[in-house]
Amino acid sequence: MLVNLSAAAEQAAQCAAALGAPLRVHLALVNVYQPPLPISDVAIVATPHFPQQEAETKAALQAIAQRLPVPAEVTVLMAPMPDAVQEVITRFHPLLLAMGLSAEKDLLDYMLRNHALPVLRATHRPLLLVPEASPPPARPRHVLVAVDNDFFALSASSLALAPLLASWQATFSVMHVRKVVTGIEQPGRYGQLSGPLRELLPQDAPGALYDDDDHDPAAVVLRAVAEEQPDLLILIARPRSFLGRLFHRSVTAQVLHGCPVPVLLLPANAPDQPDYMPSMS
Repeated sequence: MLVNLSAAAEQAAQCAAALGAPLRVHLALVNVYQPPLPISDVAIVATPHFPQQEAETKAALQAIAQRLPVPAEVTVLMAPMPDAVQEVITRFHPLLLAMGLSAEKDLLDYMLRNHALPVLRATHRPLLLVPEASPPPARPRHVLVAVDNDFFALSASSLALAPLLASWQATFSVMHVRKVVTGIEQPGRYGQLSGPLRELLPQDAPGALYDDDDHDPAAVVLRAVAEEQPDLLILIARPRSFLGRLFHRSVTAQVLHGCPVPVLLLPANAPDQPDYMPSMS
């Protein structure tokens, strides 16, 4: 759990604790201290003040940890975000990473570009993003999985979440964003597209098609969220989304800007398309 001392961070910590409570997970609250000065200046100017900053931050995080329903430990790291995330992975071997998202648009954009994106790039691990204004944390009763009309294969780190998802005893449903097509669609195509989810979800999930008439898939996903009223949204994060330079313009980022509930990003691999799938632009 990557945290600062904001209300959004505590909301995310409470959400992560609620999701992990059925499995009695151990939560690690990690604060990454990044001085605003260049690293050459930090070594001279900022480092002497870091012990005091570290102690104050640890004390504040310990207060958050004591309010959580699961055991939690506190760590403060001074490193660039990618390096800090790698240290977290090596030290804790987390099942997933979690972060809070500010309700303020400029701060949200900053978080997506400078925190969420580096985390996805550095780890390719599941990432839980919790809006500051999301409902009070609780075990989800309804989980909506959003899938587009391109083939995907879930990464091993994503599939490792299957026991966690099963522990929620939630109802799962799948929504497919369907591009407007003029030709005849292949029968059973969307059943094939959601095939990888059978390894992840604890039961077969009913699917619904949402047409993307306006070529705005993010708006379609948000419409489905408004209609279905899930407690949690799962998005498949494709490598092209978080390895490219325009992550903040991707469908994933657009959904995060407008989604009122926590979003679990599951990294997908980028294998060659299977021969039963048509070539798609």
